[in-house]
Amino acid sequence: MASAQHPGSPGWAGLMAPSAAGARQEAPAAGPGLPPPGPEGDSDAAGSPSAHSGMTTRELQEYWRGEKGSWKPVKLLFEIASARIEQEKLSRFVMYQIVVIQTGSFDSTKAVLERRYSDFETLQRGLARAFPEEIEDVAFPKKHLLGNLAPGLIAARTRAFRDYLRQLHAIRCVRRSREFIDFLTRPELREAFGCLRAGQYVRALELLGRVLPLQEKLTGHCPAAVVPALCAALVCHRELERPLEAFAAGERALERLRAREGHRYYAPLLDAMVRLAYALGKDFVSLQERLEASQLRKPGPRGLTLKELAVREYLS
Repeated sequence: MASAQHPGSPGWAGLMAPSAAGARQEAPAAGPGLPPPGPEGDSDAAGSPSAHSGMTTRELQEYWRGEKGSWKPVKLLFEIASARIEQEKLSRFVMYQIVVIQTGSFDSTKAVLERRYSDFETLQRGLARAFPEEIEDVAFPKKHLLGNLAPGLIAARTRAFRDYLRQLHAIRCVRRSREFIDFLTRPELREAFGCLRAGQYVRALELLGRVLPLQEKLTGHCPAAVVPALCAALVCHRELERPLEAFAAGERALERLRAREGHRYYAPLLDAMVRLAYALGKDFVSLQERLEASQLRKPGPRGLTLKELAVREYLS
């Protein structure tokens, strides 16, 4: 964590050594920052009016306008663009290419991802445990003992999986669930964070650039859910000596942490942003003041740096 003095001053302590870091019923925390689905996950104490008592009237108005905008439902269209047979050492399977597009306007950030039948099967099992009544009328393509690679069956499953995803997304509690969001984003996020840990920053940014737009569309009810990925982008850009791009990613992350000062990424992110702002000749004083105010409100042991936090994500 940063010291209470400005960077470049004699007392600047910089980033310190790490210390111990700080759902839904029995479901594990499959992705960082995701709240339980449904009404319970749509609000938190930090979002209540009492949490913003220090804001001016104008700041409050701007905050609630932003909150209202983030609650607009995003309509997504799911298509299965293609299906191909993959060969492994001891087995063959079909890989389905899923395209996710936001409807209602031109979407320049359409998502393209690939999943196999077993991935859909894992999703179905998880949803059947979590939402047995909600999805009881949603048809899932059954597995056959023989003929799974026949062209006719693949074509039928392609259409069935398209309808399956569309029906799931139409169910509010399902589309906000960890199971559904993880199915669409977790493999790419895990690979991206794995690349970050390995120092493959260009590859990590490529993956983050593909998955972040989709993650943002899926988690409009919980803007903080995308903070780990945005902070990973900041770290990658900083390691590649791209301070402007790193600062821009940090600004996006801070925007999603408004009134969430207790979030585990808040102080490490501010600390990184102070350093970047100072190096870029930007206003670092206001960022430093926010960091100091946060530390005064919630004093505690010095925590992990932003990079140390990022490399710990998606390890399980």
